Amino acid sequence: MTTFLQDLRYGIQMLLKHPGFTAVAVITVALGVGANTALFSVVDAVLLKKLPVRQPDQLVLFNASWNEDKFGTGGFSGSDRVDPATGLTVGTSFAVQTLTRLREQTNDPQSVVSDVFGFSTVDMNLNTGTQAEVVNGQVVSGNYYSALGVPAFLGRTITDDDDKAGASPVAVLSHRFWSTRFGGDQSIVGKQVNLNNVAFTIGGVTPPGFEGTMQVGSTQDVSIPIAWEPQISAERSMSKGAGIWWLRLMGRLKPGATNEQAQAKLTNAFLQSVIEHRAARQSGIQRSLRKLAPEDYPRLGVDSGSRGEMDTRRYLNKPLRLLFGVVALVLLIACANVANLLLVRASSRRREIAVRVALGASRSRLIRQFLTESLLLAVVGGGLGVLFALWIKNALLIVTDWGGREMAALNVQLDLRVLTFTLGLSLVTGIMFGIVPALRATRLDLTPTLKETGRNSSPIGRSLLSRSLVVVQVTLSVLLLIGAGLLIRTLQNLHRVDTGFNVNNLLLFSVDPSLVGYNEDKLSTLYQQMFARLEAVPGVQAVTFSRHALLSGAGTNGSVFLPGVNGPDGKPTNSGEAYIHNVRENFLQTMEIPLLRGRSLSTQDDARAPQVAVVNQTFARFYFRDENPIGKRFSFGPDKPGEIEIVGLAKDTKDTGRRADTRRTVYQSYQQSLGLMRSATFEVRTVSDPAAVVSSIRQAVREVDSNLPLSNIKTQIEQADESLAMERMFAKLLTLFGLVAQQLAAIGLYGVMAYSVSQRTHEIGIRMALGANRGNVLKMVLRQGMVLTVIGVVLGLIAAYVLTKYLESLTSMLFGVEPRDPFTFGVIAVSLTLVALVACLIPVRRATKIDPLTALRYE
Repeated sequence: MTTFLQDLRYGIQMLLKHPGFTAVAVITVALGVGANTALFSVVDAVLLKKLPVRQPDQLVLFNASWNEDKFGTGGFSGSDRVDPATGLTVGTSFAVQTLTRLREQTNDPQSVVSDVFGFSTVDMNLNTGTQAEVVNGQVVSGNYYSALGVPAFLGRTITDDDDKAGASPVAVLSHRFWSTRFGGDQSIVGKQVNLNNVAFTIGGVTPPGFEGTMQVGSTQDVSIPIAWEPQISAERSMSKGAGIWWLRLMGRLKPGATNEQAQAKLTNAFLQSVIEHRAARQSGIQRSLRKLAPEDYPRLGVDSGSRGEMDTRRYLNKPLRLLFGVVALVLLIACANVANLLLVRASSRRREIAVRVALGASRSRLIRQFLTESLLLAVVGGGLGVLFALWIKNALLIVTDWGGREMAALNVQLDLRVLTFTLGLSLVTGIMFGIVPALRATRLDLTPTLKETGRNSSPIGRSLLSRSLVVVQVTLSVLLLIGAGLLIRTLQNLHRVDTGFNVNNLLLFSVDPSLVGYNEDKLSTLYQQMFARLEAVPGVQAVTFSRHALLSGAGTNGSVFLPGVNGPDGKPTNSGEAYIHNVRENFLQTMEIPLLRGRSLSTQDDARAPQVAVVNQTFARFYFRDENPIGKRFSFGPDKPGEIEIVGLAKDTKDTGRRADTRRTVYQSYQQSLGLMRSATFEVRTVSDPAAVVSSIRQAVREVDSNLPLSNIKTQIEQADESLAMERMFAKLLTLFGLVAQQLAAIGLYGVMAYSVSQRTHEIGIRMALGANRGNVLKMVLRQGMVLTVIGVVLGLIAAYVLTKYLESLTSMLFGVEPRDPFTFGVIAVSLTLVALVACLIPVRRATKIDPLTALRYE
């Protein structure tokens, strides 16, 4: 311990003796460690952090997989995906019957599962009597909170007695929602609120930090028992009869039990629930199941539930891991930078080391001293890196667009886990950049070194290892900046894509009248009243609406049937798919979508009139090639062939996003499909800035129905930008980390050049005394730095040329630009060379100002 303290004191003295070197090294480490810490804090919150519940490792999340070709459609959860390894469809939603059957199994003494519970999201309109708003809601089984081991922060949670027919309606608030919406009012327990026009009593508030078990970043503001789901979600209750599996199921394993055991024990109960559910809507399903081979039956899957629902995590897994690789490269550059500085500094300590060896110091003792100094730099840099991480973390949340409602509960903190990661990373970093210089500095020939003077010691700046480290930094910087450049060009190309309509001066907002009891009979009157009030708002030019907003990624597809296109049985057969856009009759005019032929929709195209539609160019080309589509007929079902007449041809638009291919689109009047318009997105064309009329729009809707809240208020430009969220995130982050890497490389190059000039002061003085002018000195010293830069740039270009072919996560996001785009490669090469030139010029200018007489006396 005494020896360690001596090393520590001596290391501190040496670092304080050279403040310039220490500052550069510490800042370099801080940038590398800070970037990694910030991203790890996000990765930890999104991918790694477990649910704040009792013994989360005992939780399991159930899924189902099936062969759609043989079994048919199983779940409609919206999260169904195809497993590329098996080709089976995998879903995480189940029928209520499955929850019932699996819970029954927990009563078996031989069961390996102690609890099974269910939950599902549901839209809720919350009205406290003074304000109505749409909130994130969920329905849960009565044992949800007890199985998770989540106690109430205030009041009580939902119990099994609450989840029975005839029980009084009770709701539980999340701590976040209670704090923001009700200001932390403790008297809220026992009060009533209206949820979708049903009065619920607030039973309690969940503890802080618990945001539910759905996807990461989401927060379930209000929870109610499953028994009350039919009363508040009539639309979904109606569709359950069509076979929708809508409940997420989780369970808790008994101590020592495994996922495989749970799967084996619960499989029969799961199959029985499938038979019961489908038998309720389709006769003979039990017999059809028996005809299938055992391997074609639906399969119950059991995954770890310690982190809750995995859909969002699965979506973000690859992007975040790729970004982690990027910041690892930044840290590698930082390590190479500091290692180079230590190599340079070690050259000036050769005589010191030789003297210590002559006095009896062993090589291991000297290596330990050098590593102590390296670890000191790393720890101090890591501490400063934590401060950088606080800033970078907030910047990450901003540039990744994770501040919206869908990720409102993302709790990114520099907690003990993250700080432990930072400490470990700092120590590893210190060893990485310290070990090679330590070994190099302590490998010397004692007698010649003791005879050396400052005049004849060889500058480390000209050593192969030092130059190699500079080349590595430049090479890695080129890689990161080329990736950033490709994504920036992608964003530019996507912003230049013609959307087919005018995105300027458009305000969007959504309403869901079905949440407050509007049925089809009342919807038409409500919408007409809203149109009238909104059109009277000053600054509003036109008002329309649609079932789905353009560029939102949402849509409804339908099978198209053409007259005369029949199958072998003589009945009309499906000719393809089309995107169905239910809109107000003035939609094309308000969105400024050009009408190319025929007429637009009109108010006369109501429920009593013949079915008509306007189609886009892609639809017309696909089905009618070069023929005039006006007057042609089609249908969305085989029963009424040709019931819809095409009356207009509109220009193509980008329906789901700028990147997506233009789809075959059909515009139909909402009056001819009113039952599909239980919720809608209003598009308001304004004279000037749409944000200026938001308050007036709210007031106008409130005057029509004060119980009808507005949600998703945004401009059309903001809506369009949301479709580019992933591309924008990567472009910003790669640019951020690429610039950090560039600056680290420039700092490293500057440090090596500065030390090289100081080491060669005597040599430069001799050259100038023998007749060399300042220009000759400038070229000599500048050549050293620029040769290293050019080699690094060339190697970086070659590496980028090879790697871009294999980085699917990067190349899949490109649009309108090749992975090996010559323009991007050229711009990055030139810009990085210019930055390196500036980094070299500062010490080079100092070299040209050396006084020969002073340099000749330099030691």
